[in-house]
Amino acid sequence: MNRTFRTKIFMDGADIDAMAKAYKAGTVAGFTTNPTLMRKAGITDYAAFAKAAIAAIPDLPISFEVFSDDFASMEREARIIAGWGGNTYVKVPITNTQGEPSLPLIRKLSGEGFSLNVTAIMTIAQVKGVVESVLPASRTIVSVFAGRIADAGIDPVPVMVECKRLLVGLPKAELLWASPREVLNLVQADQIGCDIITITPDILAKIPTIGRDLDAFSLDTVKMFYNDAKAAGFKLIGT
Repeated sequence: MNRTFRTKIFMDGADIDAMAKAYKAGTVAGFTTNPTLMRKAGITDYAAFAKAAIAAIPDLPISFEVFSDDFASMEREARIIAGWGGNTYVKVPITNTQGEPSLPLIRKLSGEGFSLNVTAIMTIAQVKGVVESVLPASRTIVSVFAGRIADAGIDPVPVMVECKRLLVGLPKAELLWASPREVLNLVQADQIGCDIITITPDILAKIPTIGRDLDAFSLDTVKMFYNDAKAAGFKLIGT
């Protein structure tokens, strides 16, 4: 691949070794994680993991999410996370589990200068709410889950185009394409001017295939099938 992307790539995961490796290699511009990814990775001490990640990645943006369901506890958690130092963003879900908007809390934290990553967004109305709640001087990542929008059978590209338009008046706000499903999503995000895309290590490994000659790609695929069948000892004819 020899294409240069304007969209910044953030690694999404909870494996400190993989994160530190990507950081040292300079292959990504930031990192995100969430409680679900941490649980899948077997992490039991949230604060210890986060502090270790910040120590390994002291200068690039890294987002850690609040996980309480009432807004008073979310606020306390946000203050704890912000106190860990580094280039830390506090992730706040757009609603709690009751569907109650987090906008009052977002407005308060933004007004105090917190770096925020507003997450789990899937509608233009939710983006409008964030735009109305954050200050122009506040660093804000607006994480729209384009992959899940696509899972609902809706083309996420027009949605992301409109979201990007809505952020025009916020010079320090960045639109993030979350939950990508394939490498094509990086190309799409770049074409529409998304500031950031989160990419898991498995998709990150496929980025070098961008721009490959399809005839050569086809031949490599045929060879893969042939070699795997041979290695497995499959036989239908002969002895």
